[in-house]
Amino acid sequence: MKRAFGRMLNIREGYLAKHRSLLIRTFHVSETDRNQLTMPPEPMNEPERREPEEDSGGDNQMRVAGMVIGTALIFIGFLDVFLSISGGFEIDIIPFLIYFGGVAVWANAVVENATIRYSLIGGALLLAAIFFQYGEVLFWHKQVLFWSTVVVVMYFMFYEPKKPI
Repeated sequence: MKRAFGRMLNIREGYLAKHRSLLIRTFHVSETDRNQLTMPPEPMNEPERREPEEDSGGDNQMRVAGMVIGTALIFIGFLDVFLSISGGFEIDIIPFLIYFGGVAVWANAVVENATIRYSLIGGALLLAAIFFQYGEVLFWHKQVLFWSTVVVVMYFMFYEPKKPI
């Protein structure tokens, strides 16, 4: 038994001696490959993401509160206009003021681009001031508000923002 085991070791050592250079060449890693494996990958040119600061917890909460309050005001104003259209009764300017006030609050909380944000706020407040000055709401005013809201909601239903990879 010992003899057979010794022969097997001799055969194995002979095989390793014969094929050692082949094994070494197979697992040899060149210097450039070794450098590529150890060097960190080059950074990609990605836009900088705004990192939340430590003190920005209150700011984030205010944005969420503004978004919720603005959406609620828009919904309340729109609901009055919608019920007025479907029921056929008259409304005064208050639902329009609530609606446009909600648009201004929502835009201030949600829109990142300053030009678009303040354009939306200014337009909403200007329309509210015009309706307040005019003093009454005609049927076509309600129709324009209703269908423009439907178009904006449909846009945001199917709009999918590009997510960074």
